[in-house]
Amino acid sequence: MEFIRSLLFEHTPVQAIVVLAAICAAGLVLGKIRVWGVSLGVTFVFFVGILAGHVGLSIDGQVLAYAQNFGLVLFVYSLGLQVGPGFFSSFRKGGMRLNLLGLALVVAGTAFAVVLSRVTPVSLPDMVGLLCGAATNTPALGAAQQTLSQMHLPSESLALGCAVAYPLGVVGVILAILLMRRLFVRNHEIASPDAAHTNETFIATFRVTNPGVFGMDIPHFAHISGTQFVISRLWRNGTVSIPASDTRLEEGDRVLLTTSRRNVETLVALFGEQESTDWNKDDVDWNSIDNRLISQRIVITRPEINGKRLGSLRLRNNYGINISRIYRSDVPLLATPDLVLQLGDRVTVVGDAPAVHKVEAVLGNAEQDLNEPHLASLFMGLVLGLALGAVPIFLPGMTMPVRLGLAGGPIVVGLLVGAFGPRLRILTYTTRSANLMLRALGLALYLACLGLAAGAHFFETVFRPEGLLWIALGASLAIVPVLVVGLLALKVARLDFGTVCGMLCGSMANPMALSYANDTIPGDNPSVAYATVYPLSMFSRVIITQIILMFFL
Repeated sequence: MEFIRSLLFEHTPVQAIVVLAAICAAGLVLGKIRVWGVSLGVTFVFFVGILAGHVGLSIDGQVLAYAQNFGLVLFVYSLGLQVGPGFFSSFRKGGMRLNLLGLALVVAGTAFAVVLSRVTPVSLPDMVGLLCGAATNTPALGAAQQTLSQMHLPSESLALGCAVAYPLGVVGVILAILLMRRLFVRNHEIASPDAAHTNETFIATFRVTNPGVFGMDIPHFAHISGTQFVISRLWRNGTVSIPASDTRLEEGDRVLLTTSRRNVETLVALFGEQESTDWNKDDVDWNSIDNRLISQRIVITRPEINGKRLGSLRLRNNYGINISRIYRSDVPLLATPDLVLQLGDRVTVVGDAPAVHKVEAVLGNAEQDLNEPHLASLFMGLVLGLALGAVPIFLPGMTMPVRLGLAGGPIVVGLLVGAFGPRLRILTYTTRSANLMLRALGLALYLACLGLAAGAHFFETVFRPEGLLWIALGASLAIVPVLVVGLLALKVARLDFGTVCGMLCGSMANPMALSYANDTIPGDNPSVAYATVYPLSMFSRVIITQIILMFFL
């Protein structure tokens, strides 16, 4: 018994590791339990930590602060690396409108929290904790705690408010989606079939029957079409070939090309006829299409290729091959000349076997090299992120400078490194599983420490008259802004319901609600919209949370 007591209750480094590991393990196991199709995942670590703190478990204060801060930094930096490649591209085309609506939700929720702090007895720091829980946004909570620490103000109640409102945030967004669907959405508004696959690559064969393009070379044809496509094979008089830039289209040619689904109608009008063969099935045997050409997927593993544009390699001219598609994190991309290549991209190469093997040597195709983590880049990114977080930013009307802090600095550097690292030849590649491991490890550590610190006073806070008020306010912060901005997107912006749901879930950083939307709404619009608005919404909440605390306190 003395052994168990010392292992769990005596403040030593070993005891801290045992307690935190036990909390993380129990939370991760319980987080897989689904209730009405919804599970809390790694977030359940937070509630196990609260329970552990309530029953009297604790660890040394300095060790707790170190583990909590290190977990937060690791989580937000890995998150920035993950969303960085798509962060700036999310502002293009329809992404700008979605991001503006996402920002509107962030601002509306924050303004609502400030107003509630003025008309209720709940202080602004406590209300910010409730807002972070209602928005299921742990990086914003970490930023708020850092801000209060810089201002030498207590921050313990932030975690209590977040713990009270977090379950309400998960359920509240789902309830808001249900209310909108029941009261304001007609059946034909649930999904937009035209937009469902806008960003997906699409493979099709066309027959050249339009006299207007007879004798036209492929670059000229691409110019007048105004669309992006890649022709991987051309059949003429029973012979298959890889078209070159000077190849001219002739009557009766059959071309196999990769494009976006939205371009199909335009290409039908220009070529003249689309054939009915479905080339988008998973079981297509590309090497059986003809005897001379082979199709092989090659992984980019040579560091010198990282950050180069596909067109600059001149693979078609030098080796007589064609690249039809590029897969990045299992997402198919159109192989346009201006596409910036990254380490880990999987390139689909079509051509003669000897030529394909030469291209394989150029690109690398040594998958074992990708398994070696580039830890130097990771730690340098953490150093730069912490340095940026310490830089004071002076804003008009504020007596104290704003700092991005432990949460804001690393996520900004992670975004920039993820977006521009390959162009600067920085080796930032990590496998998807490695990135998920870093994120989950950091978040689990952070939540375990956060729950352990809040647990000692959690139940006495909830089961008092003010606790009922906190529950009501948390539910309001989770539901009211979502309903207001959701109706704005439906009725004013005229978005389909699937896209609106994805935008709302991404702005509230709520993957559990997204899972519900995906299960109940056809198409992939919710997931596309979620990925579009999530990076900017996550980043903006981290910054806005600090600004309102600095400004109003």
